[in-house]
Amino acid sequence: MDNILNLKKIILNTLDSNKALDIVSIDLANKSSMADYMIIASGTSSRHIQALSEQVLEQFKNNGIINCKIEGKDSNDWKLIDGIDLIVHIFNPEKRKFYELEKLWSELIPKEKVII
Repeated sequence: MDNILNLKKIILNTLDSNKALDIVSIDLANKSSMADYMIIASGTSSRHIQALSEQVLEQFKNNGIINCKIEGKDSNDWKLIDGIDLIVHIFNPEKRKFYELEKLWSELIPKEKVII
């Protein structure tokens, strides 16, 4: 568990140092079996979103998560970087507001609905 917490800190620092906006970390421990944490951030443009996703992917790989990948490569509005136990969503602000992932994952989900 310490490894995932250290990796989460590294990813949060990477996003912050690369000027991501409104960075939020959500603990998924009692909400989903798909990951331990989800990080959501916004980029200022499609190029910024792409650059942030590549930086996050590089940090995952540098920290031993070799099976990670970027989803949404063809999208200008969002990217998802799947780091197995840590998922990172990077949106443009309008798409982020539309999907409201923070609101969705802030509610406690009954155990019956947790299994994916």
